[in-house]
Amino acid sequence: FSVIEGLPPSMNVGAGGQSAADPQIKPLILEGTTGMFAEGKSQEEMLKEAMAKMIEERLKEYKDELIIDTFDNGVRIQMLYGEGNPFFDSASSQLTDDARNVLKVIADTVRDLPNQIAVEGHTDSVPLGGPQSRYTNWELSTDRASSARIILQEFGLDPKRMVRVAGYAATQPLIHDNPEDPRNRRVSILLFNDPTRKPADLNATETTPPLSVNPLLNGTSTPAAPAALPDAGPEPAAR
Repeated sequence: FSVIEGLPPSMNVGAGGQSAADPQIKPLILEGTTGMFAEGKSQEEMLKEAMAKMIEERLKEYKDELIIDTFDNGVRIQMLYGEGNPFFDSASSQLTDDARNVLKVIADTVRDLPNQIAVEGHTDSVPLGGPQSRYTNWELSTDRASSARIILQEFGLDPKRMVRVAGYAATQPLIHDNPEDPRNRRVSILLFNDPTRKPADLNATETTPPLSVNPLLNGTSTPAAPAALPDAGPEPAAR
């Protein structure tokens, strides 16, 4: 897996039942001032370190399909399509047992945090169905994100922390030079640092683009993360 340090080249930030927590996973717990964790580290630093440790200790077999990177005021875990341990089958919104394993560990790790969460789905650019098909990559990416949300909540994540579930089809490829690359098929879990601010608030006050790096592009800029839509209307591709 890849852990991205710092904030290099730019990108734009745009109930189910519970199961018992894994006894081998120690959840993170916020202490003291909002925006800071124990040990005096920022939320972003602690989240990034915790996610990296989680993968190293509990998800080693999936390390080639997982990427951790940072964006302004948050950390993102990207679950990529891989031949060895696929998280979903091609053209299917049904997540596999491997995806459930990963999402369970993520839920166990962050369950006791107040951080707000978004789930996003992405596809490659290979068209789904024929020209007249009513089920396209837009619906597929949205359904994959929703499937991940449901599993996270099955494993005890509070639905109230979920602020966005959206699909973006092939509009934000991970591999810019090859939009048909299977690695563009992915589900991303975003954890926002400040539990008092929603993604819409971040976009409303942002003056400079947040920065990140895509490790698959050898240091080039990452695809832009979507901007949150106004509260007045529903997102066209989100459920």
